[in-house]
Amino acid sequence: MTVAFWCVLIAIFLPYLCTSVAKFSGGRFGLRENHDPRAFLDNLEGFAKRAHSAQLNSFEVTPAFAAAVIISYISENAELVTIDVLAVLFITSRLLYIICYLADWAVLRSLVWFVGMALIASFFFVSI
Repeated sequence: MTVAFWCVLIAIFLPYLCTSVAKFSGGRFGLRENHDPRAFLDNLEGFAKRAHSAQLNSFEVTPAFAAAVIISYISENAELVTIDVLAVLFITSRLLYIICYLADWAVLRSLVWFVGMALIASFFFVSI
C-alpha cells in the first residue's frame, strides 16, 4: 500500500479525533448523552464547539481528498513519489487546520484550509 493510501486512512479517522476532543472537553459526556450525541454536540460552546466544527469540516473534505488520491493514482501520469508527497502535505495541512480551529486562529485557519484545497487540486494537475 502506498503512503498516499495510508494518508487517506488517516484522513478518514481525523474527524473522530476531533469529535473525541469535542465530547470529552465539552463537559460531561456519558451514557445519557450517548443516546443522542448529535444533540449533545450541537449544544457545545467555546473550545468544544470548535472541535465539533473541525470534525464536521474534516468529514466534508475527506471524500474530495480520497477521490483526488485515487484519480491521480489510476491516471498513471503522476509519479508515485509526487502523489505521496502531496498526500503527506495534505494530512499536515489538516492537522494544522485542526490546531488552528481549536486555538481559535480564524484567519490562519482559513489560510490553511485554502492550502489544503490547493493540494487537492494539485493531485489533478500532476495527473494531466
